[in-house]
Amino acid sequence: MNLATPRLGTWLSSGSPVVTELAGLCGFDWVLIDLEHGNGTEADLPNQLRALRGSPTRAIVRVAGSQPEPIARYLDWGAHGIMVPHVHSAAEAEQIVRAAHYPPRGKRGFSRSVRAFEYGLQTPPAGGVHPLLIAQIETGESVTASADIAKVDGIDVLFIGPADLQLDLTTHPETAPGSFEDCLQQVASAARREGKAAGILLRDLTQLQHHITLGFHCIAVDSDLALLRKGFQQIKKSLPSIDP
Repeated sequence: MNLATPRLGTWLSSGSPVVTELAGLCGFDWVLIDLEHGNGTEADLPNQLRALRGSPTRAIVRVAGSQPEPIARYLDWGAHGIMVPHVHSAAEAEQIVRAAHYPPRGKRGFSRSVRAFEYGLQTPPAGGVHPLLIAQIETGESVTASADIAKVDGIDVLFIGPADLQLDLTTHPETAPGSFEDCLQQVASAARREGKAAGILLRDLTQLQHHITLGFHCIAVDSDLALLRKGFQQIKKSLPSIDP
């Protein structure tokens, strides 16, 4: 995925391959399949990845932590990239890269028969495989370390988790590196200096251009569950009141 220009994605938390397929058909550049807070399980993931087969939409999977085993497994199953929550240091970012890359850069085990290589029908690229790796910046500590995290070779995107970051800034004001807006600018600047992309999840589409101007180029807008919820609520509000 070329991240030099803005790329638009959306968040998928339902675990449904139908919703995943629909998002791909609608032309999103990427989708985030959420296995941290989402309703789907690891067992649901292969069919969600299959739902994007033949689509230009890239599948990014958010893992629950930085353990190497699920990172390697999801890439073997055909995920185009991995998002890891709560990355607080360059050392943690380096562990993610090592888990996702084959030797000599990393320590991921190699198999030609996995889905990522068409079960052995596809020859692995001569130059190696370079999955998209996204480190989430979700605390003041992460913002402070963002310049060092951006320097880690193999990390492609510094991605703000707005809900967690705002919560952390509110609950730990004594260690906050600035306001939420200050933090956005710090992370975008750190990414830009190292030739990396900055990303964020937005709930309000009217904020899209503002964040592009700030330097965010990997942007997810809303989620499948939020869109359904708002649609259901709108239907309910449109009904005339009926007296009992």
